[in-house]
Amino acid sequence: MDFFKKHPIITNLLLMAVCGVVLVVVAMFGLSIWTAHGQTQIVPDVRKMTVAEARSVLSGCNLQTEVVDSVYDSGVDRGAIVEQVPPGGNRVKPGRTVYLTINALSPRQVTLPELVGCSIRQARASLESMGFKDIREVRVPSDYRDLVLAVKSMGITLRAGTKLPLTSALVIEVGEGYSAAEPDSTEVYNEADTDDFFDATYSD
Repeated sequence: MDFFKKHPIITNLLLMAVCGVVLVVVAMFGLSIWTAHGQTQIVPDVRKMTVAEARSVLSGCNLQTEVVDSVYDSGVDRGAIVEQVPPGGNRVKPGRTVYLTINALSPRQVTLPELVGCSIRQARASLESMGFKDIREVRVPSDYRDLVLAVKSMGITLRAGTKLPLTSALVIEVGEGYSAAEPDSTEVYNEADTDDFFDATYSD
């Protein structure tokens, strides 16, 4: 005790060092508890479940849920979960959020762009990039080859700006074009053939 009284500076330094060690130990212990260090939870597979069912299952495993996207798949029940992140079977820390993608109740609708006058390649690429799958081409007489003349669905001509489901079957009418080598439909008689015809007719 006399040593500490005689050397107050050393005493203060020692106290500061002890306090620093205690604070570090407490911080590390608290951080371990806060981050659930060493604790893991297996993520259950909730695909094909409804959102309500998935939330119940994940909540029972101390996991959070969030619906982040929707798609449309005719082969999956409407409203069912089609994808989850992280996938089922992964180990995560308790409290982790599982992000869900659900199957939409109806196909997503999009606005048809102006395609008349475009090349068939450009029109098809545009429709496929939007998500259309059922696209058919029909060739029709036209002065310009490979240009889109009309876009139809169920026999109805569609205008630009029309909203329709991505599952719609589309028919693109494409110009066939005329070949330069195609012969003229009008018969041409040369002068010699004409003279022979009249000679044979009026020879008597």
